[in-house]
Amino acid sequence: MITRFAPSPTGKLHAGHAFSALLAWHFSRRKMGKFVLRMEDIDQQRCRPEFDDIMKQDLRWLGIQWADPVRHQSDHLAMYQSMADQLFDLGLLYPCFCTRREIQRELEAAGYAPQDNQPTAYPGTCRRLTESEQQQRISAGHDYSLRLNVERAVDRVGGNLIWNDLLNGPQPVQPDLLGDVILVRRDIGCSYHLCVTVDDALQNITHVIRGEDLRDSTHVHRLLQALLDLPVPQYAHHPLIRGSDGVRLAKRLDSETLQSVREQGVSAETFLKDSGLSDLLRDTLSRFAEADNPPPQASPSP
Repeated sequence: MITRFAPSPTGKLHAGHAFSALLAWHFSRRKMGKFVLRMEDIDQQRCRPEFDDIMKQDLRWLGIQWADPVRHQSDHLAMYQSMADQLFDLGLLYPCFCTRREIQRELEAAGYAPQDNQPTAYPGTCRRLTESEQQQRISAGHDYSLRLNVERAVDRVGGNLIWNDLLNGPQPVQPDLLGDVILVRRDIGCSYHLCVTVDDALQNITHVIRGEDLRDSTHVHRLLQALLDLPVPQYAHHPLIRGSDGVRLAKRLDSETLQSVREQGVSAETFLKDSGLSDLLRDTLSRFAEADNPPPQASPSP
């Protein structure tokens, strides 16, 4: 068994990150497995080296140990681009010239009202452009990203894909949940969906343990695994940690950081107990362990 924790060093860790990291680490230890740390730092505008260092200090404070070396996605951009090139050569990517504001306007015109900052399926604006129209815009110097043509991708793999949820069993892939996702960002040359799928395969991750907010993304990742002939890990999506106001913790909301807690001289054990994470961690680990080791079925009566 190999599990991983893969934060993006765009800010500091909070209690939600601690729960996710500890869950993956303890789960691998129970199976005498391996735990790896990955820094998903492809966004060079927002990622900062000091956040990378602080995150490692936080994890050590929690008692977490990981196998070296730590993988930094920023060191492998050319490899991700080569994987994107494979998909482009198969005719599965198309240029998208839309800005976020233009997408939002089209969604609002269609009567869509986004809720709770949830990801929105792309309305397919640029998918309807002809090849000539695409080339005209590219020649004119318009910036563009590359999106996955999900309909073509599903046709290529033949459909009927599944991924296994540790708690809920086999899940049929629903690629339309997020629609034609971006696989090559105009400012980076790759994207979260592509990089995380490739890295999980290269690092031989057997169990992907992450927050339930990424459940919909798993459908996209399973489709990419089929397209790129990559192995398929088990998946377990844990509940999100929320503050006293019921809002899930997030770096963008300036939730209390692990660094601020440990700099107050609070021990990790006290922090976990007082926050209720110890009990939640124990209960969630038990559920995952039971699901990963179902009891043997009784033999049918003659």
